[in-house]
Amino acid sequence: MTHATNPEIGKTLRTAGFETNYHDVGSGPGSPVLLLHGSGAGVSAWANWRGLIPVLAENFRVIAPDLVGFGYTTLPDPVRFEIFDTWIDQILAVLDELGIEKVHVVGNSFGGGLALHLATRFPERLDRIVLMGSGGVKIDFTPELDALWGYTPSVENMKTIMDIMAYDRSLVTDELAELRYRATIRPGAQEAFEQVFPEPRQRWLDAQIVADEDLAKIEHEVLILHGREDRVVPLEASQHLFDVIPNCQLHVFGKCGHWTQIEHAARFQQLVDSFLGEARVPETVQ
Repeated sequence: MTHATNPEIGKTLRTAGFETNYHDVGSGPGSPVLLLHGSGAGVSAWANWRGLIPVLAENFRVIAPDLVGFGYTTLPDPVRFEIFDTWIDQILAVLDELGIEKVHVVGNSFGGGLALHLATRFPERLDRIVLMGSGGVKIDFTPELDALWGYTPSVENMKTIMDIMAYDRSLVTDELAELRYRATIRPGAQEAFEQVFPEPRQRWLDAQIVADEDLAKIEHEVLILHGREDRVVPLEASQHLFDVIPNCQLHVFGKCGHWTQIEHAARFQQLVDSFLGEARVPETVQ
């Protein structure tokens, strides 16, 4: 199977003992944009960012990898996931192999928590940061999140978790549920997914937390986006990030769940493109 038959398959890099599937499109001056997807069943970089990639690629080089344990990236042998070291090692390996020293980063949910860990541990590798329904702060493990991380393959279970993600239930069509379900029954996909966040799962949320004193040291410009009706990561999480991170702005979407990039696609794309584009505009000399 290739990109010609499946758009989720891009290019391949050898990273940290496994093969990373990634998309590398577009060009432009300034820092490239790294897109980090969330942790839902059947997710891939392309599935998460298919609407944003072509928009950003008009002005930026865009790098969108499948994080190990998800999508079409292979598994290491032996399989071992350490939050967040496993994924940080992978991301740094991708950037190093591509010869990229610094990137803007857009992180969705789990990917947002990963972006925050990168910002506090390797601040020199990041430029501007966009967080969407981000992890990285203390939240309780909810039944909704348990349904997402405890997913077992069936069309009905996929519809259930998509209902949790979306405020607008009309987005959860039978066709979309079938498509995402089929992604979870690829050989090895579910087995990999079940090894990322095994029970008890509250520990994986706690492992993602970035301490307030570290958040307060982030000097990057940060755009925080959140759906008001998000049932996966509560709005209070982004409000907390806004209260602690010095150079940030918070944009809240009404009538929106955990799918900001889908439910308010045009506004989301415009905000992200404009925010990252500001970094290319030289400051006016006073």
